Amino acid sequence: MNSSCQMPERAVVAISGAAGSGKSTLGRALASELGLPLIDLDSVTSPLLDALPAEVLGGHWLASPHAATIRDGRYAALRAVANDAVDTAGGAVLVAPFTAELEGGEPWRLLRESVEPAALRMIHLTGDPGLLAARRAARNESRDAHRQDVPAPAPRVPVITVEADLTTEQQLERLRPELGLRRDLDVDAALFGRTFDAVLFDLDGTLVDSTASVARSWRRFAEHYGVSMEALHANHGQPARTLIGRLLPADLHEEGLAHVTELEVADAVDLPPVRGARAFYDAVPAERRAIVTSGTVPIAAARLSAAGFATPDVFVTADQVEHGKPHPEPFLTAAERLGVDPERCLVVEDAVAGVAAARAAGCAVLALTGTVGAEELHADLIIDGLDRVRLAEDGGELRLIPA
Repeated sequence: MNSSCQMPERAVVAISGAAGSGKSTLGRALASELGLPLIDLDSVTSPLLDALPAEVLGGHWLASPHAATIRDGRYAALRAVANDAVDTAGGAVLVAPFTAELEGGEPWRLLRESVEPAALRMIHLTGDPGLLAARRAARNESRDAHRQDVPAPAPRVPVITVEADLTTEQQLERLRPELGLRRDLDVDAALFGRTFDAVLFDLDGTLVDSTASVARSWRRFAEHYGVSMEALHANHGQPARTLIGRLLPADLHEEGLAHVTELEVADAVDLPPVRGARAFYDAVPAERRAIVTSGTVPIAAARLSAAGFATPDVFVTADQVEHGKPHPEPFLTAAERLGVDPERCLVVEDAVAGVAAARAAGCAVLALTGTVGAEELHADLIIDGLDRVRLAEDGGELRLIPA
């Protein structure tokens, strides 16, 4: 991992969430990246329980009359193995639902004490019930038929919340800074030696962390029309009209656009800003900033409002241009409305199509990881959060400097 900060020498990361949320997949990826042993509750306890005759337990162990006692025993085993891992390896990645632990009280105390003196961080995967049910159906595990499908209460202990709709790499991109693992900042990058007259911001994934909301909305769109999710992922950052034109027959274009707009506006609730985005955005004088998005006015306005950003005077949406990203027209339009030369503009982007559009317009590009990996972003500087840089005025011009 490329990092300028490190996790504590002794650390335990626990990954919680309902069945189907992707705990095991994320746990494996995180354990590999951190170089820590993986301890999965199912791997530790399920083979033994599955081997016991159902008549001994009075039914499947997940639903037997002894389910509460079995649950206590399973977690006692997990804690014992975690304790050994801390003593011998300095830490571990734990994977389990942790339903009782998330409510605090005695289960939470026992978990924390079992891994002392390591620092414990709890990650909580969340996802809508439809997604989790579809994943459980797809994996076809017999034990899922015996689970009680009861919504878990909101966590009462400190957690790092991660959306199940994100890809594993997108989840890791959000977790790395939270765990103190940051990309090295290239303080010698030529971008730090330049000055600018204006800053042009992309919206989704750049100012507003709407990646999961976008994925959720388009997943529902794909389910409704029976189209490929792979095709959707491959075209991130392009206008919805362009994407729908590639996925649906001509007679469904307008209906499809209206449907996905309704889905995206409805899902734009309590969206968080991207790390460091609010301070960076507010640091740009109002007359020198613009937002350039592939979204339409209703969607973009809903997301800005949900994340608490002020709407800029120059707000270029997909409705206002003939050619969307990766064509340069959206950024050229924003520069023209601001009355500045595109070559004197800094563009902040997170998507491949957006970076390509900005470069074609002649703008300098500051790219954020989080939606796609750094290897896909051919920008002047790549960072893992806008808290890594800040803006300063230099003789009336804007200069980017390391934070």
